[in-house]
Amino acid sequence: MTFEWMKIPYALLTLFIVVNYGLLLSALIAKIGARAGRRHGIPIYQNYIDLLKNFAQRSSVTHGVMFYLGPVFRLTGGIGLLMFVPVIYGSAMFSNLSFAGDLILALYFVFFSTLGMALGAGESGHPHAAIGVSRGLAQVTMAELPLALAVFAVALQYHTLSITDIVAAQQGGILHWTVFTNPVAVAAAMLAFLGTMMRPPFDVVIAPQEIPIGPPTEYHSAYLALMQANRAIFPIAKIVIYMSLFFGGATSWPVFFLKAFLIYLFAAFVGVVFPRFRVEQSIRWFLVWAVPLGILSLLLA
Repeated sequence: MTFEWMKIPYALLTLFIVVNYGLLLSALIAKIGARAGRRHGIPIYQNYIDLLKNFAQRSSVTHGVMFYLGPVFRLTGGIGLLMFVPVIYGSAMFSNLSFAGDLILALYFVFFSTLGMALGAGESGHPHAAIGVSRGLAQVTMAELPLALAVFAVALQYHTLSITDIVAAQQGGILHWTVFTNPVAVAAAMLAFLGTMMRPPFDVVIAPQEIPIGPPTEYHSAYLALMQANRAIFPIAKIVIYMSLFFGGATSWPVFFLKAFLIYLFAAFVGVVFPRFRVEQSIRWFLVWAVPLGILSLLLA
């Protein structure tokens, strides 16, 4: 028990590093996308300004308790996912609160924040809230189905549900990574990654092109700041899962920063190249391409 308590300060240090890296990396990816469109883009420090500004604001508008618990649940999902997965392999300090079988818990945390936001949006009072919840849950569920199939295939391949053991099995050279030993599962997972990141062309759910509606308008002040903080934490936490399961994990912080950037850049590259999908188009896309690959990877395993 004492050893577990000793892990908490290092877990908080991990959270601090990931929050700052997530804020900088999301701004850098946005700037890269803007440059691809021949625009200047936002400054690298813009996310810090937005976060501090929203935390400093207060609002007297109320929509009910569950509406304001939505961002809290979403932030809990991102922090919980990060806290229970080992970030740096072989490091007792940055293994966080991971344990045997933590892969199943990680899958629960991936979906937890989406359910929290759905409950919060349902109490917003907006006439289109029910439509947004239904299309958001439909797309996220369909995107996470091939991810779950790929994860189960990897668990069968390595005969373990421990993320640490899966990373350990990939040590010894780049050819030991899952991307080379089980490319079908990795292909299914990377297609699912595009949807779970909620970036173009799968970002219709958060309505970035619809100015008068969407979460950034419904939520405000410190509640919007919580959502912005989670948008820095949650993508990096999911990238840690992908990095550990498919790309050999990270044995040091420089390796972590490099791999996280490259995996994030994959989603940004696809978003720049392909046009935005409607929800029904994205669901059909996952059914035609990602889900069959996930089923095939499970059968091969």
